[in-house]
Amino acid sequence: MSKKLPIVAIVGRANVGKSSLFNSILERREAIVAREAGTTRDSIMAKAEHKDKQFWLVDTAGIKDPEDEFEFTIQEQITQAADSADVIWVMVEADVAINEDDRRVAKMALKTQKPVFLIVNKIDKARGRELTEFERLGIKTIVYTSMPQGKGIDVLLDRLADVIPKATLKESDNRIRLAILGRPNVGKSQLFNTLSKKQQAIVADRAGTTRDINRSTIRYEGKEIEILDTAGIRRSGKIKVGIERFSVIRAISAIEQADVCLLLMDVNELNVQLDQKIAGMIKDAGKGLILVVSKWDSVQDKDAYTRDELAPQIAANYDFVPWAPLIFTSSITGQNVTKIFDLTLSIYEERQKRIATPELNKWLRSAVDSHPPAGLKNRTPKLNYMVQEDDNPTPAFKIFGSHTKFVHWSYRRFLERRLRQVYGYEGTPVQLWFIEKHITHKHGQSPTKN
Repeated sequence: MSKKLPIVAIVGRANVGKSSLFNSILERREAIVAREAGTTRDSIMAKAEHKDKQFWLVDTAGIKDPEDEFEFTIQEQITQAADSADVIWVMVEADVAINEDDRRVAKMALKTQKPVFLIVNKIDKARGRELTEFERLGIKTIVYTSMPQGKGIDVLLDRLADVIPKATLKESDNRIRLAILGRPNVGKSQLFNTLSKKQQAIVADRAGTTRDINRSTIRYEGKEIEILDTAGIRRSGKIKVGIERFSVIRAISAIEQADVCLLLMDVNELNVQLDQKIAGMIKDAGKGLILVVSKWDSVQDKDAYTRDELAPQIAANYDFVPWAPLIFTSSITGQNVTKIFDLTLSIYEERQKRIATPELNKWLRSAVDSHPPAGLKNRTPKLNYMVQEDDNPTPAFKIFGSHTKFVHWSYRRFLERRLRQVYGYEGTPVQLWFIEKHITHKHGQSPTKN
Protein backbone atom coordinates (compact mmCIF):
# COMPACT_ATOMS: atom_id res chain seq x y z
CA MET A 1 0.00 0.00 0.00
CA SER A 2 1.34 3.44 -0.92
CA LYS A 3 0.18 6.96 -0.09
CA LYS A 4 0.04 9.74 -2.68
CA LEU A 5 -0.37 13.42 -1.90
CA PRO A 6 -1.91 15.68 -4.56
CA ILE A 7 0.44 18.06 -6.39
CA VAL A 8 -0.36 21.72 -7.07
CA ALA A 9 1.84 23.39 -9.69
CA ILE A 10 2.18 27.16 -10.14
CA VAL A 11 2.91 28.09 -13.79
CA GLY A 12 3.15 31.32 -15.72
CA ARG A 13 5.47 33.89 -17.25
CA ALA A 14 8.56 35.06 -15.42
CA ASN A 15 8.11 37.76 -12.76
CA VAL A 16 4.35 37.44 -12.38
CA GLY A 17 4.73 36.61 -8.69
CA LYS A 18 4.81 32.79 -8.54
CA SER A 19 7.57 32.60 -5.96
CA SER A 20 5.96 35.33 -3.87
CA LEU A 21 2.71 33.35 -3.80
CA PHE A 22 4.62 30.19 -2.92
CA ASN A 23 6.34 31.90 0.01
CA SER A 24 3.18 33.65 1.17
CA ILE A 25 1.29 30.37 1.43
CA LEU A 26 4.09 28.66 3.32
CA GLU A 27 4.36 31.53 5.78
CA ARG A 28 0.74 31.07 6.83
CA ARG A 29 0.60 28.88 9.91
CA GLU A 30 -2.70 27.30 8.98
CA ALA A 31 -1.31 26.22 5.62
CA ILE A 32 2.01 24.66 6.54
CA VAL A 33 2.96 21.34 8.02
CA ALA A 34 5.45 22.10 10.79
CA ARG A 35 8.83 20.53 10.32
CA GLU A 36 10.57 18.49 12.99
CA ALA A 37 13.98 19.63 14.18
CA GLY A 38 16.64 18.69 11.64
CA THR A 39 14.31 18.47 8.62
CA THR A 40 15.33 20.49 5.59
CA ARG A 41 13.42 21.37 2.48
CA ASP A 42 14.17 22.90 -0.92
CA SER A 43 12.74 26.36 -1.55
CA ILE A 44 10.87 25.40 -4.72
CA MET A 45 8.68 22.72 -3.19
CA ALA A 46 7.04 22.11 0.14
CA LYS A 47 4.37 19.99 1.74
CA ALA A 48 1.42 22.18 2.77
CA GLU A 49 -1.98 21.68 4.35
CA HIS A 50 -5.28 23.57 4.35
CA LYS A 51 -8.55 22.39 5.85
CA ASP A 52 -7.14 18.93 6.63
CA LYS A 53 -5.99 18.42 3.06
CA GLN A 54 -2.28 17.94 2.51
CA PHE A 55 -0.61 18.64 -0.83
CA TRP A 56 2.74 19.30 -2.47
CA LEU A 57 3.09 22.91 -3.62
CA VAL A 58 5.58 23.40 -6.48
CA ASP A 59 6.92 26.69 -7.77
CA THR A 60 8.00 26.43 -11.41
CA ALA A 61 10.42 28.52 -13.43
CA GLY A 62 9.13 31.43 -15.42
CA ILE A 63 8.00 30.39 -18.87
CA LYS A 64 10.00 31.79 -21.74
CA ASP A 65 11.09 30.83 -25.22
CA PRO A 66 13.72 28.09 -25.35
CA GLU A 67 17.30 29.09 -26.02
CA ASP A 68 18.61 25.62 -26.86
CA GLU A 69 17.51 22.02 -27.11
CA PHE A 70 17.78 21.46 -23.37
CA GLU A 71 15.29 24.12 -22.38
CA PHE A 72 11.62 23.29 -21.93
CA THR A 73 9.05 24.90 -24.12
CA ILE A 74 5.70 25.91 -22.71
CA GLN A 75 4.20 22.81 -24.25
CA GLU A 76 6.68 20.57 -22.44
CA GLN A 77 6.03 22.22 -19.09
CA ILE A 78 2.26 21.88 -19.36
CA THR A 79 2.66 18.30 -20.58
CA GLN A 80 4.54 17.47 -17.39
CA ALA A 81 1.85 19.20 -15.35
CA ALA A 82 -0.77 17.09 -17.08
CA ASP A 83 1.18 13.96 -16.24
CA SER A 84 1.98 14.66 -12.60
CA ALA A 85 0.12 17.65 -11.14
CA ASP A 86 -3.43 17.34 -9.81
CA VAL A 87 -4.23 21.07 -9.88
CA ILE A 88 -2.65 23.79 -12.05
CA TRP A 89 -2.49 27.44 -11.02
CA VAL A 90 -1.94 29.77 -14.00
CA MET A 91 -0.65 33.14 -12.84
CA VAL A 92 -0.84 36.49 -14.67
CA GLU A 93 -0.40 40.15 -13.74
CA ALA A 94 -3.38 42.45 -13.15
CA ASP A 95 -1.44 45.53 -14.26
CA VAL A 96 -0.17 44.04 -17.54
CA ALA A 97 -2.27 43.37 -20.61
CA ILE A 98 -2.73 39.73 -21.59
CA ASN A 99 -0.10 38.67 -24.08
CA GLU A 100 0.36 35.67 -26.35
CA ASP A 101 2.33 33.71 -23.74
CA ASP A 102 -0.55 34.06 -21.26
CA ARG A 103 -3.01 32.80 -23.88
CA ARG A 104 -0.83 29.83 -24.78
CA VAL A 105 -0.32 28.84 -21.13
CA ALA A 106 -4.06 29.11 -20.40
CA LYS A 107 -5.01 27.12 -23.49
CA MET A 108 -2.56 24.35 -22.80
CA ALA A 109 -3.46 24.18 -19.11
CA LEU A 110 -7.14 23.78 -20.00
CA LYS A 111 -6.29 20.98 -22.42
CA THR A 112 -4.93 18.91 -19.53
CA GLN A 113 -8.50 18.54 -18.22
CA LYS A 114 -7.11 19.04 -14.71
CA PRO A 115 -8.64 21.63 -12.35
CA VAL A 116 -7.19 24.97 -13.44
CA PHE A 117 -7.23 28.25 -11.50
CA LEU A 118 -6.40 31.65 -12.96
CA ILE A 119 -4.60 33.81 -10.40
CA VAL A 120 -4.63 37.48 -11.32
CA ASN A 121 -1.82 38.84 -9.18
CA LYS A 122 -0.70 42.37 -8.28
CA ILE A 123 -4.30 43.57 -8.02
CA ASP A 124 -3.01 46.46 -5.90
CA LYS A 125 -1.32 47.84 -9.03
CA ALA A 126 -4.34 47.57 -11.31
CA ARG A 127 -5.38 51.20 -10.61
CA GLY A 128 -8.98 50.81 -11.71
CA ARG A 129 -8.19 48.81 -14.83
CA GLU A 130 -10.98 46.83 -16.39
CA LEU A 131 -10.30 43.25 -15.36
CA THR A 132 -12.92 41.49 -17.44
CA GLU A 133 -10.30 40.86 -20.13
CA PHE A 134 -8.89 38.01 -18.03
CA GLU A 135 -12.17 36.15 -18.40
CA ARG A 136 -11.37 35.77 -22.09
CA LEU A 137 -8.61 33.30 -21.20
CA GLY A 138 -11.38 30.75 -20.69
CA ILE A 139 -10.48 29.71 -17.13
CA LYS A 140 -13.65 29.72 -15.03
CA THR A 141 -12.10 29.88 -11.55
CA ILE A 142 -10.44 33.29 -11.14
CA VAL A 143 -8.85 34.55 -7.93
CA TYR A 144 -7.47 38.07 -7.52
CA THR A 145 -4.42 38.39 -5.28
CA SER A 146 -1.90 40.83 -3.91
CA MET A 147 1.09 39.42 -2.09
CA PRO A 148 2.16 42.62 -0.27
CA GLN A 149 -1.38 43.12 1.04
CA GLY A 150 -2.10 39.45 1.62
CA LYS A 151 -5.27 39.67 -0.45
CA GLY A 152 -6.89 36.64 -2.02
CA ILE A 153 -4.71 33.94 -0.46
CA ASP A 154 -7.43 32.66 1.88
CA VAL A 155 -9.91 32.58 -1.00
CA LEU A 156 -7.40 30.72 -3.16
CA LEU A 157 -6.73 28.07 -0.50
CA ASP A 158 -10.42 27.66 0.26
CA ARG A 159 -11.22 27.07 -3.39
CA LEU A 160 -8.32 24.67 -3.66
CA ALA A 161 -9.69 22.70 -0.70
CA ASP A 162 -13.00 22.36 -2.56
CA VAL A 163 -11.45 20.56 -5.54
CA ILE A 164 -8.26 18.89 -4.38
CA PRO A 165 -8.53 15.25 -3.39
CA LYS A 166 -7.34 14.01 -0.05
CA ALA A 167 -4.22 11.92 0.13
CA THR A 168 -5.11 8.53 -1.24
CA LEU A 169 -4.05 5.09 -0.16
CA LYS A 170 -3.36 2.85 -3.13
CA GLU A 171 -3.93 -0.81 -2.58
CA SER A 172 -0.82 -2.89 -2.93
CA ASP A 173 -0.25 -4.79 -6.17
CA ASN A 174 2.59 -6.71 -4.49
CA ARG A 175 5.07 -4.65 -6.49
CA ILE A 176 7.78 -2.80 -4.55
CA ARG A 177 8.59 0.62 -6.02
CA LEU A 178 12.14 1.94 -5.77
CA ALA A 179 12.84 5.58 -6.77
CA ILE A 180 16.31 6.89 -7.64
CA LEU A 181 16.82 10.55 -6.70
CA GLY A 182 19.63 13.06 -6.56
CA ARG A 183 21.27 16.05 -8.15
CA PRO A 184 22.14 16.07 -11.87
CA ASN A 185 25.10 13.94 -12.93
CA VAL A 186 25.46 11.87 -9.76
CA GLY A 187 24.96 8.65 -11.72
CA LYS A 188 21.22 8.01 -11.42
CA SER A 189 20.69 6.84 -14.99
CA GLN A 190 23.80 4.67 -14.92
CA LEU A 191 22.59 3.02 -11.74
CA PHE A 192 19.13 2.63 -13.25
CA ASN A 193 20.65 0.86 -16.23
CA THR A 194 22.77 -1.37 -14.02
CA LEU A 195 19.83 -2.29 -11.81
CA SER A 196 17.58 -2.86 -14.81
CA LYS A 197 20.28 -4.79 -16.67
CA LYS A 198 19.32 -2.98 -19.87
CA GLN A 199 20.08 0.34 -21.49
CA GLN A 200 16.66 1.92 -21.13
CA ALA A 201 17.72 5.33 -19.87
CA ILE A 202 19.88 7.73 -21.89
CA VAL A 203 23.14 8.31 -20.05
CA ALA A 204 24.85 11.59 -20.88
CA ASP A 205 27.40 13.88 -19.26
CA ARG A 206 25.30 16.99 -19.62
CA ALA A 207 23.07 17.91 -16.70
CA GLY A 208 19.34 17.71 -17.41
CA THR A 209 19.38 14.74 -19.81
CA THR A 210 16.74 12.74 -17.92
CA ARG A 211 13.52 14.75 -17.93
CA ASP A 212 10.86 12.09 -17.42
CA ILE A 213 10.45 9.16 -15.05
CA ASN A 214 11.92 6.04 -16.62
CA ARG A 215 10.52 2.75 -15.33
CA SER A 216 11.78 -0.77 -15.32
CA THR A 217 10.47 -3.83 -13.49
CA ILE A 218 12.71 -6.70 -12.40
CA ARG A 219 12.26 -9.80 -10.25
CA TYR A 220 14.52 -10.36 -7.28
CA GLU A 221 14.16 -13.06 -4.64
CA GLY A 222 10.67 -13.79 -5.91
CA LYS A 223 9.57 -10.14 -5.60
CA GLU A 224 8.71 -7.63 -8.34
CA ILE A 225 10.60 -4.36 -7.97
CA GLU A 226 9.69 -1.39 -10.16
CA ILE A 227 12.62 1.01 -10.50
CA LEU A 228 11.91 4.73 -11.12
CA ASP A 229 14.66 6.99 -12.50
CA THR A 230 13.96 10.70 -11.98
CA ALA A 231 15.32 13.92 -13.38
CA GLY A 232 18.08 15.63 -11.41
CA ILE A 233 17.15 18.30 -8.87
CA ARG A 234 19.09 21.58 -8.85
CA ARG A 235 19.43 24.42 -6.37
CA SER A 236 16.95 27.18 -7.11
CA GLY A 237 19.72 29.69 -7.76
CA LYS A 238 21.07 27.48 -10.53
CA ILE A 239 17.75 27.04 -12.29
CA LYS A 240 17.62 29.32 -15.31
CA VAL A 241 14.86 27.58 -17.29
CA GLY A 242 12.01 25.21 -16.67
CA ILE A 243 13.81 21.91 -17.27
CA GLU A 244 15.24 21.36 -13.80
CA ARG A 245 12.69 23.33 -11.79
CA PHE A 246 9.63 21.84 -13.38
CA SER A 247 11.09 18.34 -13.42
CA VAL A 248 10.94 18.54 -9.64
CA ILE A 249 7.24 17.74 -10.06
CA ARG A 250 8.16 14.39 -11.53
CA ALA A 251 10.66 13.81 -8.71
CA ILE A 252 7.97 14.51 -6.12
CA SER A 253 5.57 12.30 -8.00
CA ALA A 254 8.14 9.48 -7.98
CA ILE A 255 8.67 9.88 -4.22
CA GLU A 256 4.93 9.68 -3.64
CA GLN A 257 4.72 6.52 -5.75
CA ALA A 258 7.74 4.88 -4.12
CA ASP A 259 8.04 2.60 -1.12
CA VAL A 260 11.80 3.11 -0.87
CA CYS A 261 13.99 5.93 -2.24
CA LEU A 262 17.67 5.88 -3.14
CA LEU A 263 19.45 9.20 -2.57
CA LEU A 264 22.57 9.22 -4.73
CA MET A 265 25.54 11.34 -3.68
CA ASP A 266 28.65 11.77 -5.79
CA VAL A 267 31.67 10.58 -3.79
CA ASN A 268 33.60 13.52 -5.26
CA GLU A 269 30.97 16.04 -4.02
CA LEU A 270 29.94 15.03 -0.53
CA ASN A 271 28.43 17.31 2.13
CA VAL A 272 26.22 19.14 -0.38
CA GLN A 273 23.31 20.93 1.28
CA LEU A 274 20.88 20.10 -1.51
CA ASP A 275 21.46 16.37 -0.93
CA GLN A 276 20.37 16.92 2.66
CA LYS A 277 17.30 18.81 1.46
CA ILE A 278 16.30 15.91 -0.77
CA ALA A 279 16.73 13.52 2.16
CA GLY A 280 14.49 15.78 4.22
CA MET A 281 11.87 15.74 1.47
CA ILE A 282 11.92 11.93 1.39
CA LYS A 283 11.58 11.83 5.18
CA ASP A 284 8.68 14.30 5.03
CA ALA A 285 6.94 12.03 2.55
CA GLY A 286 7.33 9.13 4.99
CA LYS A 287 9.23 6.91 2.55
CA GLY A 288 12.02 4.41 3.08
CA LEU A 289 15.49 5.83 2.43
CA ILE A 290 18.89 4.42 1.45
CA LEU A 291 21.88 6.79 1.27
CA VAL A 292 24.00 5.76 -1.70
CA VAL A 293 27.50 7.09 -2.36
CA SER A 294 28.04 6.68 -6.10
CA LYS A 295 31.12 6.54 -8.34
CA TRP A 296 33.17 4.67 -5.74
CA ASP A 297 35.37 3.39 -8.58
CA SER A 298 36.57 6.96 -9.23
CA VAL A 299 38.26 7.28 -5.81
CA GLN A 300 42.01 7.13 -6.27
CA ASP A 301 44.36 5.39 -3.86
CA LYS A 302 41.52 4.11 -1.65
CA ASP A 303 42.20 1.28 0.76
CA ALA A 304 40.25 -0.78 3.27
CA TYR A 305 40.07 2.19 5.64
CA THR A 306 38.83 4.84 3.20
CA ARG A 307 35.18 3.90 3.59
CA ASP A 308 35.48 3.72 7.37
CA GLU A 309 36.87 7.25 7.39
CA LEU A 310 34.13 8.68 5.16
CA ALA A 311 31.13 6.95 6.70
CA PRO A 312 31.10 8.87 10.03
CA GLN A 313 31.47 12.18 8.20
CA ILE A 314 28.50 11.41 5.97
CA ALA A 315 26.43 10.15 8.90
CA ALA A 316 27.04 13.44 10.74
CA ASN A 317 25.59 15.37 7.78
CA TYR A 318 22.48 13.19 7.86
CA ASP A 319 21.92 12.96 11.60
CA PHE A 320 18.23 13.84 11.03
CA VAL A 321 17.80 10.44 9.29
CA PRO A 322 20.04 8.22 11.46
CA TRP A 323 17.91 5.21 10.57
CA ALA A 324 18.86 5.37 6.86
CA PRO A 325 21.49 2.77 5.81
CA LEU A 326 24.59 3.99 3.95
CA ILE A 327 26.28 2.08 1.14
CA PHE A 328 29.07 2.79 -1.36
CA THR A 329 28.45 1.74 -4.94
CA SER A 330 29.87 1.77 -8.44
CA SER A 331 27.71 1.24 -11.49
CA ILE A 332 30.87 0.62 -13.50
CA THR A 333 32.18 -2.28 -11.38
CA GLY A 334 28.79 -3.34 -10.00
CA GLN A 335 29.99 -2.98 -6.40
CA ASN A 336 27.11 -3.29 -3.88
CA VAL A 337 24.45 -3.11 -6.58
CA THR A 338 22.88 -6.35 -5.42
CA LYS A 339 22.98 -5.03 -1.84
CA ILE A 340 20.60 -2.25 -2.94
CA PHE A 341 17.98 -4.87 -3.71
CA ASP A 342 18.61 -6.67 -0.42
CA LEU A 343 18.19 -3.43 1.54
CA THR A 344 15.07 -2.51 -0.44
CA LEU A 345 13.38 -5.81 0.42
CA SER A 346 14.45 -5.50 4.06
CA ILE A 347 13.12 -1.93 4.39
CA TYR A 348 9.88 -2.86 2.67
CA GLU A 349 9.35 -5.66 5.21
CA GLU A 350 10.17 -3.30 8.08
CA ARG A 351 7.47 -0.91 6.83
CA GLN A 352 4.91 -3.71 6.95
CA LYS A 353 5.70 -4.59 10.58
CA ARG A 354 2.78 -4.34 12.99
CA ILE A 355 2.98 -4.46 16.80
CA ALA A 356 0.09 -5.64 18.96
CA THR A 357 -1.47 -2.99 21.21
CA PRO A 358 -0.81 -4.81 24.52
CA GLU A 359 2.85 -5.18 23.61
CA LEU A 360 3.08 -1.51 22.65
CA ASN A 361 1.60 -0.37 25.94
CA LYS A 362 3.98 -2.58 27.90
CA TRP A 363 6.83 -0.94 25.96
CA LEU A 364 5.41 2.57 26.60
CA ARG A 365 5.14 2.01 30.36
CA SER A 366 8.71 0.77 30.46
CA ALA A 367 10.01 3.77 28.48
CA VAL A 368 8.12 6.33 30.58
CA ASP A 369 9.13 4.71 33.86
CA SER A 370 12.80 4.79 32.90
CA HIS A 371 12.67 8.38 31.61
CA PRO A 372 9.51 10.40 32.36
CA PRO A 373 8.78 13.40 30.10
CA ALA A 374 9.65 16.82 31.47
CA GLY A 375 7.17 19.67 31.49
CA LEU A 376 6.13 22.93 33.03
CA LYS A 377 4.52 23.44 36.45
CA ASN A 378 1.18 21.60 36.53
CA ARG A 379 1.63 20.87 32.84
CA THR A 380 3.80 17.78 32.85
CA PRO A 381 2.81 15.45 30.01
CA LYS A 382 1.31 12.12 31.03
CA LEU A 383 1.38 9.36 28.43
CA ASN A 384 -1.25 6.72 29.09
CA TYR A 385 -1.46 4.33 26.15
CA MET A 386 -0.63 3.93 22.46
CA VAL A 387 -1.79 2.11 19.34
CA GLN A 388 -0.38 1.62 15.85
CA GLU A 389 -2.19 2.87 12.78
CA ASP A 390 -3.23 -0.09 10.63
CA ASP A 391 -3.89 1.74 7.37
CA ASN A 392 -0.82 3.97 7.19
CA PRO A 393 2.00 2.89 4.81
CA THR A 394 4.51 4.61 7.10
CA PRO A 395 4.90 3.06 10.58
CA ALA A 396 2.76 5.44 12.66
CA PHE A 397 1.80 5.34 16.32
CA LYS A 398 -0.78 7.33 18.31
CA ILE A 399 0.13 8.06 21.93
CA PHE A 400 -2.76 9.26 24.10
CA GLY A 401 -2.41 11.25 27.29
CA SER A 402 -2.75 14.68 28.87
CA HIS A 403 -0.76 17.89 28.28
CA THR A 404 0.66 16.18 25.19
CA LYS A 405 1.36 19.49 23.47
CA PHE A 406 4.14 20.03 26.00
CA VAL A 407 6.04 16.91 24.90
CA HIS A 408 9.42 18.29 23.87
CA TRP A 409 10.89 17.32 20.51
CA SER A 410 13.90 15.81 22.30
CA TYR A 411 11.56 13.46 24.18
CA ARG A 412 9.94 12.48 20.90
CA ARG A 413 13.36 11.54 19.62
CA PHE A 414 14.06 9.59 22.81
CA LEU A 415 10.90 7.55 22.33
CA GLU A 416 11.66 6.97 18.66
CA ARG A 417 15.22 5.80 19.41
CA ARG A 418 13.93 3.48 22.13
CA LEU A 419 11.21 2.14 19.82
CA ARG A 420 13.78 1.39 17.14
CA GLN A 421 16.09 -0.33 19.63
CA VAL A 422 13.36 -2.82 20.42
CA TYR A 423 11.48 -3.18 17.13
CA GLY A 424 13.93 -2.12 14.43
CA TYR A 425 12.29 -0.18 11.60
CA GLU A 426 15.64 0.33 9.90
CA GLY A 427 15.48 2.41 6.74
CA THR A 428 12.06 3.99 7.29
CA PRO A 429 10.69 7.04 9.11
CA VAL A 430 8.53 6.44 12.16
CA GLN A 431 5.67 8.80 13.00
CA LEU A 432 4.65 9.45 16.63
CA TRP A 433 1.38 11.33 17.14
CA PHE A 434 0.63 12.71 20.61
CA ILE A 435 -3.10 13.12 21.28
CA GLU A 436 -5.11 14.54 24.15
CA LYS A 437 -7.42 11.81 25.42
CA HIS A 438 -10.51 14.01 25.18
CA ILE A 439 -9.84 15.04 21.54
CA THR A 440 -11.35 12.94 18.77
CA HIS A 441 -9.78 12.65 15.34
CA LYS A 442 -10.35 10.80 12.11
CA HIS A 443 -8.75 7.41 11.79
CA GLY A 444 -5.77 7.32 9.46
CA GLN A 445 -5.07 11.06 9.60
CA SER A 446 -2.41 12.85 11.53
CA PRO A 447 -4.21 14.37 14.51
CA THR A 448 -1.41 16.83 15.17
CA LYS A 449 0.84 19.21 13.30
CA ASN A 450 3.76 18.82 15.69
